[in-house]
Order: sequence, then C-alpha cells, then structure tokens
Amino acid sequence: MVIIGQQAPAIACEAVVNGEIKHITLADFNNQYKLLFFYPLNFTFVCPTELHALQAMLPAFTERNTAVLAISVDSPYSHLSWLNTPKNTGGIAGISYPLLADINKTIARNYGVLNETAGVALRGVVLLDKNNVVQHVSINNLALGRNISEFVRLVDALKHVETAGEVCPADWHEGAKGMKATQEGLKSYFGAAQ
Repeated sequence: MVIIGQQAPAIACEAVVNGEIKHITLADFNNQYKLLFFYPLNFTFVCPTELHALQAMLPAFTERNTAVLAISVDSPYSHLSWLNTPKNTGGIAGISYPLLADINKTIARNYGVLNETAGVALRGVVLLDKNNVVQHVSINNLALGRNISEFVRLVDALKHVETAGEVCPADWHEGAKGMKATQEGLKSYFGAAQ
C-alpha cells in the first residue's frame, strides 16, 4: 500500500496509448508529475463521466507538466473497445491519455485501492511528484464520482510548495498567499487575512 512521502510502487503494464497497445512504466513519464486515476471498470456508469471530465481538464494538467494515467482492472483490448464506443452510448471515444490495463490487479492492490470483494479498483487518485514520491492519495467508494478540478488545484499546490518553499493553507488556490511553516508564518498569514 502506498504511503504519503514514500516512493511509489513500480508500475509496468500494457496500456492503450494513442490507440495502440504498448508496454509502459513510470519511467516513461520521468521529469513529470503523475496523476494516477484508478476507476472500477470499463463499460460502467460513473466511470465514463469521470474519464470525460478528466479529458476536458487534460490541457490544464498538460500545462502543469502532469501525466494523466487512468487505470482499471480491464484488459487493453477492453480499453480499445471502450475507446471505440461513442460517448452518447456510454463510451469514451475521444479520450487521449493512456489507459493502463491492470488485469491481474497488481497495481490496484499495490496502491491500496483494490476492493477485494468486488474485484475492482475503488475510485482512487494518487499524485506523484517528479521523483515518484507519493504526495496525495484519495479514495472514493464506487458510487461517488470525483471533482477533477481539485486534482488540478493539488498539482498547483505541490508546485507552489516546491518552488516557493511555503505550505498551502486551507482553500489555497493558484495565486493565493501561501505561508511559512512557522508560528511567525501562521501569525503573518492570519494578520494579512483579517
């Protein structure tokens, strides 16, 4: 299971990338942030709404040097079939980020998002920095869709921490004031906010 602040488990699997089945690893995305977006299963109901919302936000992730990798326990052939199914019939035609095939459930298990009873991944998100250190983990139950904008905000927060050497207070967003992780920094933050 992943631990915040620790190195992420290795990933090596088949994936659908630009309409082709390829073998990929985390090393293929060196020097990028990585958003690992686990979803339960192809040809389901909440999943296509999330994957299309993720596609709509893809330019924001690309601008932030963040690779988006969607992962389910399906085969790459199932991914291809779903990618060839139109959106208006429940498909994900038009999705352009990689879809990783975790048919043996190793990745979901290693990242702590596998629902062993159902045999599928929960709705997990893991944000990795450029060195594949785990910076964020969130997991929703199967029926609860996610807010993609929050993951863009988290990438912005991570970048701010790295570049400004400050922490990000509650409800922080790009362009907002950060704070030093000291008592003086806290006093200054609240003094400025009043």
